[in-house]
Amino acid sequence: METMTISKFKATCLSELEKIRRTGEPLLITKRGVPIAQVVPPPPPRGMKSGFGCMRDSIQIHEDIVGPVEEEDWESLK
Repeated sequence: METMTISKFKATCLSELEKIRRTGEPLLITKRGVPIAQVVPPPPPRGMKSGFGCMRDSIQIHEDIVGPVEEEDWESLK
């Protein structure tokens, strides 16, 4: 793990962050020799699943879902 003073990190922050992203190596930032922060790369992105088809095979259709409904089929009317 690389160590760097806070003043140097402040001056080169963007390039250091890019280096961490590219190499995956964490960086320890110190102030007067005392560690004050550690910058680590983010975890790898999780596989994003599409919302399309996520409910596939989760329901079963037993009857006609497009045809008209008869009055005796409505439970609320009983």
